[in-house]
Amino acid sequence: MPIYCDESGGVGRGVMTLAAVFIDEATAEELLLQFRKATGLTGELKGSRIDLHNRALFFDLLAKTSAQISVSIAISALKPAIGTDRGAHDVDIYGQLMNDAIGSVLMGNGDCNSVIMDAGRYDDGILGKVRSDIAALIGPWNAAHMVESHRMAGLQIADVIANSFFNRAFVTERQPRLAEIVQPFLDSGQIKLQLLSGNT
Repeated sequence: MPIYCDESGGVGRGVMTLAAVFIDEATAEELLLQFRKATGLTGELKGSRIDLHNRALFFDLLAKTSAQISVSIAISALKPAIGTDRGAHDVDIYGQLMNDAIGSVLMGNGDCNSVIMDAGRYDDGILGKVRSDIAALIGPWNAAHMVESHRMAGLQIADVIANSFFNRAFVTERQPRLAEIVQPFLDSGQIKLQLLSGNT
């Protein structure tokens, strides 16, 4: 069974989150089907496009699955050293978030056979280090794949979760409701949360 990964935000925006979701694709597709039937929404599910009411419905449906999820967060303290390329720093933080989130999901889940990453943000050429790090965690080089998120329900689920925790990190009128929506998952352990050190 694969782990699906997607990120939200970026170090230049002050917060970057990455969600790793351990779920079988059939369950992921059924969740999206139920969500679309209830909301009437069509097309790719994106966290940035759904309101708080529909987001709460999404998490209600997620709670009915056995998905195991890890979310890693980097905050604005993680700034590049003077003279460091911001793009390279962003990719480095992405790799660290990926390692933390996948490592957390793998604890007690030894039957993961691949990691599927959203191909929408980083091109395959700059992800060599990330893919090799993943291979060290779960097996051979070909264990990490990049796929466009509209093609896989698992990636769309990871997108909504990453976006929800990205928005939960900001003090806005939405933050209290987002915190309320995700707290039961943190309490139950279905979602594990990691924060990267500011010294990274």
